[in-house]
Amino acid sequence: MIVGDRRQRIAGMGTRYAMLITAAVVLVLPFVYMVSTSLKSRSLVLEFPPKLIPDHPTTTNYTDAWGSQNFGRYFLNSTLVAIATTALTVLLAAMMAYGFARFDFPGRRALFAAVVVGLTLPTMALIIPQFLLARDLKMLDKLYGLVPFYVGTQLAFSTFLLRAFFERLPAELDEAMTIDGAGAWRRFWSLAVPLSRPALATCAIFTFLGSWDEFIWALTVINNVANRTLPIGIALFRGQHSTSWGLIFAASIIAIVPVIAVYLTFQRHIVSGLTNGALRG
Repeated sequence: MIVGDRRQRIAGMGTRYAMLITAAVVLVLPFVYMVSTSLKSRSLVLEFPPKLIPDHPTTTNYTDAWGSQNFGRYFLNSTLVAIATTALTVLLAAMMAYGFARFDFPGRRALFAAVVVGLTLPTMALIIPQFLLARDLKMLDKLYGLVPFYVGTQLAFSTFLLRAFFERLPAELDEAMTIDGAGAWRRFWSLAVPLSRPALATCAIFTFLGSWDEFIWALTVINNVANRTLPIGIALFRGQHSTSWGLIFAASIIAIVPVIAVYLTFQRHIVSGLTNGALRG
């Protein structure tokens, strides 16, 4: 009986590992193929059968992609917008979430319900009113004009996550600081913010990724070539070089590098931040 149960456990573990390995291969293989193609010369990009390890790898595609069509400028624009959006979103969301979690004021539940409703609204449904608002505020075709709308898009999720995290902090700590004469602002900066670094890092990662990859809104409001962001640059770049897949994949790899760097920097906070933020809503 014991031997039979052990065999079942081993068979179950083997099945799970096989499924995980299959899923990992399916997810990683396209990325490996993209990297491989970006290191091939133009004449070998469409070779058949394809080789994942090029015989003569070259970085020409990367140098050509970086020097083509203001690609470096687009990269800088996306970096500035993503950093500004992340900083503002995390700051505003932290203050809003702390208010919802620690203060009892009239309309608190209704206001937080409105924040939750904001999570359910599709971005495309808001693009026309957002465009009219940007026009009235004279933010069309302005690089800095992207930031407030990106912040508004990311704010609801970050507030929702941080509120749940702040509610898990022991209220006794706030009471102890209050007895020592600390006001709400000091309790927020000296207590809540240091203790919530995993949740703040999680919000920062998701906000950075969302603003870095955003395409539709930037394409709608940006016409000036100097103000284009990286997703627009890659899309236009692809149209101009539709047959040079090595060049296109090299540009895509360059665009992925900051995303990977941000994830590797903060990845240890993701699990704890999401877990603690999801335990109470």
